Amino acid sequence: MRYKIIVSDKAADMLQKHIAFIGNVSKDAARKEKEIIVNAIRKLKDDAQIYPFFESEMIPRNKYHKYVVSKRYIILYQIKDSVVYVDYILDTRQDYSWLL
Repeated sequence: MRYKIIVSDKAADMLQKHIAFIGNVSKDAARKEKEIIVNAIRKLKDDAQIYPFFESEMIPRNKYHKYVVSKRYIILYQIKDSVVYVDYILDTRQDYSWLL
């Protein structure tokens, strides 16, 4: 099955902030990291079901799938019918307990 991908405004903003942060150190590194993350999101069109669910006591069971990219980012997304909704792009080096 091929899925349609919808990236939330919040996830797009998170991606922009992550890339801007990296860009303060290296524009080339920022471009490369953005390309990796965008390609990972595109990959969900074909492979959305293969990633595990995000496990947390505070989030309803089987709500979000968790896709770890570059060992630094977690893409949290939901699948509804034939649509993948990318809701969050988290940096594992930052505190994301606010999500829980």
